[in-house]
Amino acid sequence: MSQKKISLIVPVYFNAGSLPDLFAQLGTLEQSLLARDILLELIFVDDGSKDNSLELLLKFKSTRPATTVVKLTRNFGAVHCSKTGFRFVTGDAFIIVAADLQDPPGLINEMVDRWLAGSKFVICERVTRDDPVVSKFFSRIHYILLRALVIRDYPYGGYDMALMDKALLPHLLNSSKSVFTPLLAYWLGYEPSVITYHRPARRHGKSGWTFAKKFSAFLDIMLGFSITPIRVISGIGAVISVCSFVYGLIVVINAFLHNISVPGFATIVALISFMLGLVIVMLGLIGEYLWRIFEETNRRPETVIEQVW
Repeated sequence: MSQKKISLIVPVYFNAGSLPDLFAQLGTLEQSLLARDILLELIFVDDGSKDNSLELLLKFKSTRPATTVVKLTRNFGAVHCSKTGFRFVTGDAFIIVAADLQDPPGLINEMVDRWLAGSKFVICERVTRDDPVVSKFFSRIHYILLRALVIRDYPYGGYDMALMDKALLPHLLNSSKSVFTPLLAYWLGYEPSVITYHRPARRHGKSGWTFAKKFSAFLDIMLGFSITPIRVISGIGAVISVCSFVYGLIVVINAFLHNISVPGFATIVALISFMLGLVIVMLGLIGEYLWRIFEETNRRPETVIEQVW
């Protein structure tokens, strides 16, 4: 049998504090894999970091020449950064590893074991996490909505780190710009082998995964994988139309019976305000879908690579 190779894609964004520890853990992992006659390919993608992350990456490459370092011109976001790393994958399987060490690289050995046993898709599900209370609350709401509206059997705690066989790579490379990679990988239908773990608190630096970025990713997920939102809005519109028709019928009947009070101003204003608000929400939702169509057709690059070492 030919020698197997595992490719690790590491998106890097302001991770200078955690990189030395990450390098040490990846060195231990590589020795463990080599003992089993498995090669390790390391692909680091610097997503426009403004600290000395790139300097540390190049220093690491000088000690381990068989390392690929990709520098993007600016910050394009973690998902796009990871997809850029996919272009350089040459292994039989590949894994996205967070540079902040909140997803422990020590899980990779078990992931590889399951892949060697025949699983093409191995995910690490977060069952508990040492995150701020507000962050855990919104994450919980996010995954409840995701399971309700998009994929019913999606992991309760979600996942980021996953080992994927090279059979999945073409589908991820050819995906749309706004697609959320972990959800797409799960949506492809490969039966996942699940490893559960506790996500530790972040020890180095501050996460760049802000609430605004999380909300944007949430919209991409809901609008990119589900038709439910626009159907819900259509359903609300239909219900309001029926109610308006019934109300109009009541007004006409009362007019014939001379039971209409002259003022009626408050009722009219309330109805107009409600209807206008509903119309604005509908137009906004339609605009979100149209924007995603425009994103796919404007031929704008997903990321721009400045240099590759």
